[in-house]
Amino acid sequence: MTTMKDVARRAGVSVGTVSRYINQAPGLKEKTISAVKQAIADLNYIPDEYAKGLKTNNTQTVVLLVPTVWHPFFSEFAYYVEQYLSAKNYKMILCNSDHDPQKEQLYVQMVIQNKIDGIIGITYNDLGKYTTGDIPFVSIDRYFDEDTSYISSDNYDGGRQAAQAMIAKGSKYLMYFGDKSIFANDTMRRRDGFRAEITHQKLPYDEIYDENPLLNLDERLHQKLVANPQIDGIFCVTDAMARKVITALKKQGIEVPAQIQVVGYDGSKAYREDPQAMLSTIVQPVAEMAEAAVKVILDKIENKNDKKIAIHLPVKFHPGTTTR
Repeated sequence: MTTMKDVARRAGVSVGTVSRYINQAPGLKEKTISAVKQAIADLNYIPDEYAKGLKTNNTQTVVLLVPTVWHPFFSEFAYYVEQYLSAKNYKMILCNSDHDPQKEQLYVQMVIQNKIDGIIGITYNDLGKYTTGDIPFVSIDRYFDEDTSYISSDNYDGGRQAAQAMIAKGSKYLMYFGDKSIFANDTMRRRDGFRAEITHQKLPYDEIYDENPLLNLDERLHQKLVANPQIDGIFCVTDAMARKVITALKKQGIEVPAQIQVVGYDGSKAYREDPQAMLSTIVQPVAEMAEAAVKVILDKIENKNDKKIAIHLPVKFHPGTTTR
């Protein structure tokens, strides 16, 4: 394997000069730069980026922490984050937490120990208590204290649009279906916007809203519809939950959307483009959210910007086969 000594010998310079070139130190003559650059090309030498990072305190690597790679929105978001980081000559390490706070804590320790530059995190746990001020951190949708920088879609307006879409298609009794978190997060504003629009329209409202709404879903949904048979529209906090609700409704012989319309939230590419999964949904601007997250994390890394930044990006309703 080619070493820095080999490059120095080939270029006719010292090892220290090669090191200075690799670490972009100032003061090298153009002739020296050209000689070292040519030697590296001739020998196909690949610098040790990790060792370089230890010296420069910048490994040009960012961790993306997601709850699960199986979720279409998270995987699509990861794709765009990697693309935008790569364009800035940064690498991405994808970490799958499996919704486990202990795994998330271990990943944070890995970031610290390996001097990785920062974290972009999608988490349902209080990751803020592990990410000290020394670790540049950007959260997606969720925040843990008033200092957490985060990127989010306009969840409140998304909830409003979901209600407006179903009301425009004839629904007169709407229900919200979603999970409640003990941690503050912007996704809870989907419910706020939905309820606000229904109140504005002076229509009745119901909900299944707790920490685990999918628990005993078939039974709970049946009980809810028996108590309120007029329910004819359901807004679900995510596309994944919407698909489970649709399955539960069909088990009970309820036709979607003829009897009950269903709208989800996320609008991942998999659900938008698959004819078998044409869910009516609120589409998040996934690429724009990823681009914003990369811009903010790099600003924190490179410019030491520790100010809180909160960005809300616009959403739009995508009509599918689950609304009339």
